[in-house]
Amino acid sequence: MQFSYPVGRVLLGDAQSVKRAHERFHAQPVDVVDLCEGPTGYSDRRTTLGDCCSVTGPGTFYKRAQRTVTFGPSADYGWWIDRTDLAEQLKTHVTIRNVWTSARNIVLRSGNPHNYLRMVEHIVALRLGMGVDDVVLSVNSGDPPLFDRSSLDLVEAVERAGVVERDEPARCVTVKEPVSFGGDRGDFLTFLPPENGEKKLRIDCAIDFDSIIGKQRIVFDVTPKTFRHGAFARTNASYSQMLMVRTVGWLMADTRNLGYTTDNILIHSKNRYYGEPRFVQPDGRSLEPVWHRATLDLLAALALIDAGRFVGRVVSYRAGHTLDVRAVAQLYLRELLTPLV
Repeated sequence: MQFSYPVGRVLLGDAQSVKRAHERFHAQPVDVVDLCEGPTGYSDRRTTLGDCCSVTGPGTFYKRAQRTVTFGPSADYGWWIDRTDLAEQLKTHVTIRNVWTSARNIVLRSGNPHNYLRMVEHIVALRLGMGVDDVVLSVNSGDPPLFDRSSLDLVEAVERAGVVERDEPARCVTVKEPVSFGGDRGDFLTFLPPENGEKKLRIDCAIDFDSIIGKQRIVFDVTPKTFRHGAFARTNASYSQMLMVRTVGWLMADTRNLGYTTDNILIHSKNRYYGEPRFVQPDGRSLEPVWHRATLDLLAALALIDAGRFVGRVVSYRAGHTLDVRAVAQLYLRELLTPLV
């Protein structure tokens, strides 16, 4: 099956560089295709949760502390972060407007400088992945929990809370036209309207690492099944990054208490993985990195679109958090989003 996309208008980066990157992307073979016929499995009504459900794990940045996140229903539209340890702070809306930084991970903040939540991407990706429009996310710290099963513990918490419908249609938005955003390392993102006006989100995601990860590409429609599958994929880090964290990283505030292990993160080097990789194909390659990139990183950035559920087609090639966040901001700055009725 062949997949081809127009570049559209190039709104970030050099247009010729983006076109060359598109050529490299289209030359890369597809490893997995998982498309759906008909509805995606999400309700066409606005949704929230039927109950509250909590999950606890060791801190991502303070591994000796236990951190709890609670998913609960919300009367207000969108996802909201409630720092229960900061009694006088208002809830932080999960939106592109409240991104503090995306340098290493996405951090959301509003009001007081202490009213933040780090590495939100692996949590807020559930907004689109689980099809839940209105949620209050209660946390007892700015440090989220880290799990050996990546975000699958969070998916199961939302499943236990139960997704319930409201008496109004879901809000869906898309782009008015095909547009592309280029980075500075041969990476790009392309946003396109849905085919035939369908309320679907299709992801075509490719990565290219100079390590055992190599070239990987998957094409899938975002459904409860494909998201649940991808939620088991851990983030990855190079062996040199892990070595830095465990040596001179002790001197740096951002990494001295980082709770990464070979169980909760996929460590890789030029020729091997450290620990057991997941999503192993018949040819022995692990597609865990590309599934993580597509479902828990890219969908998180799309979840920052607060106008509604984003539908359409998104193509990602070698991109990361920084380009994701810049691209979503550009969709707002250039007024490129439009409701899909």
